[in-house]
Amino acid sequence: MDEKGTLEFLSRQVDRVLDRIGAIEDQITVLTGMTMRVDGAVEGLAVESRGMYRLVDRLSQRVKKLEEKEVQ
Repeated sequence: MDEKGTLEFLSRQVDRVLDRIGAIEDQITVLTGMTMRVDGAVEGLAVESRGMYRLVDRLSQRVKKLEEKEVQ
């Protein structure tokens, strides 16, 4: 494998790791919001909603990337 191929592979792997880290952060936010809501805090619902929005947005970005690959 040439250097360019290796760098492209590493770039894709780094993107994948960063996507997973972002998804984990979003899931932690959702779970934190759920816990806060169970405690009776209305703020927990807002935190949970923001986390869910970020999860949906991240999923939408992943779908767009897949659609772009199909077109190419």
